[in-house]
Amino acid sequence: MHPGTTVRQDCIEKNGLSVTDAARVLGVDRQTLSNLLNARSGISPEMAVRLEKAFGTPAREWLMRQLDYELAEVMRRAKKIKVEPFQPTTTECRGNDERR
Repeated sequence: MHPGTTVRQDCIEKNGLSVTDAARVLGVDRQTLSNLLNARSGISPEMAVRLEKAFGTPAREWLMRQLDYELAEVMRRAKKIKVEPFQPTTTECRGNDERR
């Protein structure tokens, strides 16, 4: 679930706020908040701090939700990401041994 959905449910609806009122509380414009709520943008570190200050949920928790969401989105298409596995040569494997 996009973290904007959680913001809508746990911060805005739970407190009986309109999007305009919540934007005012957060100190952002209405469009910025609307983009987050409608999954057109994610939670930035600054927005995470604003949410923490306004509603009490720690900024780190908001950022972890955003990271979890983004990783899940990428993992859905991971099979389409083509990468050649790295095969180290014998000299590359020795690493620190060459310094002796």
